[in-house]
Amino acid sequence: MRAAVLDAPGPVTNFHIRSLPIPEPRPGWVRIRVKAFGLNRSELLTRQGLSGDAVTFPRVLGIEAVGTIDDDPSGTFIRGQQVATMMGGMGRAYDGGYAEYTCVPLSQVIAFTSSLDWATLGAIPEMLQTAYGSLTTGLDASTGQYILIRGGTSSVGMATAILAKRLGMTVLSTTRNPAKTDSLTRIGVDHALIDDGSIARQVRQIVPSGVDAALELVGTPTLHDTLRAVRVHGVVCFTGLLSGEWVVKDFYPIEYIPGGVRLTAYSGEASDLPPAVLQGFLDDVVSGKATVPIDTVYPLDRVREAHTRMEEAKASGKIVVLLDSAPSEVNQQ
Repeated sequence: MRAAVLDAPGPVTNFHIRSLPIPEPRPGWVRIRVKAFGLNRSELLTRQGLSGDAVTFPRVLGIEAVGTIDDDPSGTFIRGQQVATMMGGMGRAYDGGYAEYTCVPLSQVIAFTSSLDWATLGAIPEMLQTAYGSLTTGLDASTGQYILIRGGTSSVGMATAILAKRLGMTVLSTTRNPAKTDSLTRIGVDHALIDDGSIARQVRQIVPSGVDAALELVGTPTLHDTLRAVRVHGVVCFTGLLSGEWVVKDFYPIEYIPGGVRLTAYSGEASDLPPAVLQGFLDDVVSGKATVPIDTVYPLDRVREAHTRMEEAKASGKIVVLLDSAPSEVNQQ
């Protein structure tokens, strides 16, 4: 099989397209024929050598993938069934989705049925899981609330805005690049804000008492300001680290967190995305009730370009790598 192998941490030139043996599923695992996968910032950190000693090299990266069941010794899934998989050590503890085949535990496989093209399907799993989990587990969001999304043109930021609008929330979302505001308004964002480092001031000009909820996707450099944009008894969920910084130095909670504001965090697994939520979102995309924010689609042999685009923060939405351009294989059995 063809795979994008990262020989060692470092620049994108450490990626090489190689022929590897097709992996065999161990007991309790399945083999998936990968059709597409989305790129994630955590893979950038792994490529840069910032994922800790648990990752050994050479390694096939990729914390998510969509495709079809190729072999399931347990008989849980039928061959050809459309599935998504994510997290659970993919691309870190064992080889992940940057390949034509990957083997993963049964526990992190979600079956679905959809006529959507593979590029669209490849953009969804981790993006939807993170956005859905942040809104539910992290923020306990509800209809009628105001939400601030810090890092709004990231794939998770855009997916969160789409879900929040479907929930009936008023969405304020940020970007550092004025040229990207149109990408936010097109998906329904009510207030696209240019992030000049002082978003709290801008938010309170729109919502004087502060927003009900805020999703922090940039990281610790902006967290303190994000907290100050939230009302008393409002919630900030720390989910992302687009900045590459995730530690608050000399953290003194009484000075750092405004009185009465709640700070939570979210980091999910495949089990945090109910199959019904995934299927419902896919069905809504087909019917036109929901959209998938895709930035660029690359073939596997251009994975270096894809990582460069992610690293340079040029994307508005999800970067996807497509391994097979054929129509989705829908198995109704």
